[in-house]
Amino acid sequence: MLASRELFGKFLACAGLVLALHSGAASPALAEVVLNRGNGAEPESLDPSISTGVPESFIQMDIFEGLVHPGPDGTLRAGVAESWEVSQDGLTYTFKLRPNAVWSDGKPLIAQDFIYSWQRILDPATASNYAFILWPIRNAEAITKGEMPKDKLAVEAIDEHTLKVTLKAPTAYFLQMLMHHAAYPVPGHVVEKFKAEWTRPGNIVSNGAYMVQEWVPQGHIKAVKNPKFRNAAEVQIDTVNYYPIEEYGTELKQFRAGELHATYDVPQEQIPWLEQNMAAQFHNSPYFGTYYYAINVTREPFKSNTKLRHALGMAIDRDILIKQITKGGELPAYGWVPPGVPGYEQSQVEWGSWDQKKRVAEAKKILAEAGFDKGNPLKVEILYNTNDNHKKIAIAIAGMWKQNLGVEATLRNEEWKVYLQSRNKKQFEVLRAAWIGDYVDPYSFLELLRGDIGEQNPAGYDNAKYDEATDKAANETDSKQRFALLSEAEKTLLADMPIIPIYFYTQQHIVSDAVKGWQDNLMDFHPTQYLRVEK
Repeated sequence: MLASRELFGKFLACAGLVLALHSGAASPALAEVVLNRGNGAEPESLDPSISTGVPESFIQMDIFEGLVHPGPDGTLRAGVAESWEVSQDGLTYTFKLRPNAVWSDGKPLIAQDFIYSWQRILDPATASNYAFILWPIRNAEAITKGEMPKDKLAVEAIDEHTLKVTLKAPTAYFLQMLMHHAAYPVPGHVVEKFKAEWTRPGNIVSNGAYMVQEWVPQGHIKAVKNPKFRNAAEVQIDTVNYYPIEEYGTELKQFRAGELHATYDVPQEQIPWLEQNMAAQFHNSPYFGTYYYAINVTREPFKSNTKLRHALGMAIDRDILIKQITKGGELPAYGWVPPGVPGYEQSQVEWGSWDQKKRVAEAKKILAEAGFDKGNPLKVEILYNTNDNHKKIAIAIAGMWKQNLGVEATLRNEEWKVYLQSRNKKQFEVLRAAWIGDYVDPYSFLELLRGDIGEQNPAGYDNAKYDEATDKAANETDSKQRFALLSEAEKTLLADMPIIPIYFYTQQHIVSDAVKGWQDNLMDFHPTQYLRVEK
């Protein structure tokens, strides 16, 4: 957490950064251009093969670059690959790498680096929660499951600057998927030397527009412009500082004090005030994400009682949450895949079309049938990661469950890293969670609940029918039929209710007038290399 404004000002002055925030005696031509960003939480890891959260991905997007990369509007652009060709059958992608691509230590970045990186993330020994991102590549899934050695991955270096990738089936979203951090290259020569400590300042080598120079746990991460980046001449910000501010009220105060140029989020209760008083700086736009509660279906009483899961979902009044708690224009969610995918027909639970009174009446009936009443109330613990907004939603939902069903809900909050461990080990009953699409396709959501995904599957859900439908969709070349299969999978998921969709996201940031080049987009991608900071 940041110190007081006075101490923070001293820190900036010592670092020579205050010139970026205020005019001073120094010549503007000599002033260092600095961007200070709120980043939500202390990063779990900066290793692209290990990390799982959005806060980590925002930093990784600046310090690494994959074969392709998001532009300022979130759409796909060429990255390390300057061009690519796709075979007529859609199975083979041949990427031509930029001949001037190098790591930040000057070592050439070649096709073999991608092979090393992808084999590493798929290796069961790495225990990556995101290995499944690369499963469209032939043999990738079998490698992750320990059924094949990693050198059987269907990726080949034709020469140092030509990478050939063969897929197991045509995959419409493959190029979009390569924007994900799991597909970034990592420097094998550094990873092998420093092992688990390779991402520490002084050790870390990257290939993006920025390089990590400093990491103060729970303080900040400082990244500086990478002079060896292929497009360094166009990068206008010299230094970017990422601050892990989990309390959004604190973040807002620091923004208004001039200590931040952009926030990670905003306090939900302040949204009406921001709309009225900071309209020019307040950004509120659709986001490809779903806020939900995961139910641990590996434990009783929810493991064998699907109706009980539905009852908890029915008793949540989403309209009240959105109007009185979140206040960001979110959409009530009665399905899993958010809107925004052209051509995809969303599914929703049967009771999604009922009025709230009817939902509560049915939920009460279900609890009574399960043997829960005033003398024997259902007791549930809600786990959420430490955050004011999540706390307010959890309190509201616990109150709805108590008032409508007599459920006795207790709350447990944990810091981000501890929360992730509890999630992965299924040490919870009901878990606050969210999923942001890795690419604009329903499979980015539906893949998460497959039984073979592992720890990343938040509820421990495992249904052969569901997996079969997503398997068929992954191998279907006709887009209409593929979407129909995915829609059927979503219906199966919602009938089983291992997760309780609550709302579809909008995204909120406050961005200083001094920041130019910020473009709202469905994926909420804002790479620093495309931004600039003016006086």
